[in-house]
Amino acid sequence: MRSWQHSPSTAGHLTGVMPSIGVEDVRLRSGQFTDFMLGYKFAIDEVVTKINILREDFNHANAYNPIEHITSRLKAPESVLEKVRRKGYAMNLASIRENVLDIAGVRVICSFISDIGKIRDMLVGQEDVTLLDERDYITNRKPNGYQSLHLIVSIPVFRAERTVRMPVEIQIRTIAMDFWASLEHKIYYKYRGEVPANLQSELTQAADAATQLDEKMEALHHLVNHTDEPRPTSAESLDLEALYETFATDRR
Repeated sequence: MRSWQHSPSTAGHLTGVMPSIGVEDVRLRSGQFTDFMLGYKFAIDEVVTKINILREDFNHANAYNPIEHITSRLKAPESVLEKVRRKGYAMNLASIRENVLDIAGVRVICSFISDIGKIRDMLVGQEDVTLLDERDYITNRKPNGYQSLHLIVSIPVFRAERTVRMPVEIQIRTIAMDFWASLEHKIYYKYRGEVPANLQSELTQAADAATQLDEKMEALHHLVNHTDEPRPTSAESLDLEALYETFATDRR
């Protein structure tokens, strides 16, 4: 484990050597940082729960569910600190909380382009969710072909002794967009970011093909979806007497 170090003192400036800290101090800071990261883990749990509730509600109320699957990731502590150092942020928890907003990440995969807006509105519309930032890489696709909707939201996390608001990055994309992004990530990882020009061209063409597929599937979805029967607007005044009699008969 690398030694944690104090901010430069006068002695440090004079000698050019950063003062080291004791083992107990390292353990204390490590414990505090672990607790800090735990808040982001809980925030992921909260967002995933919200999305799972929406998915189950759709399964119950509709013949079609826009949410295909959900993945999540929590940045490794060393990755968080490396980013703080690389960006030149202050190396403390308050600075990390303010500046590093992608520590907690949740990805929602849906079938159709129109689902992206629906899921976005359902999440952002919840009373305890605050939208901090939104980047639409679908309308404004990245030069390399990447497409996705990125949201940074803040949600309350209720801990044993306090309530804290935590940022979570939510990415919403279609199956085709996710397939392309996964392939692009593997290629860039293999070539350490130095992807040959011919492969970059192929990736761009693949992104165009993925967009065309999404648009075609969207058109087919609309053709099928317009045949759905209208649902009643409210069930609050529904007469449940017949349902009760059915239950009563089954118990006899």
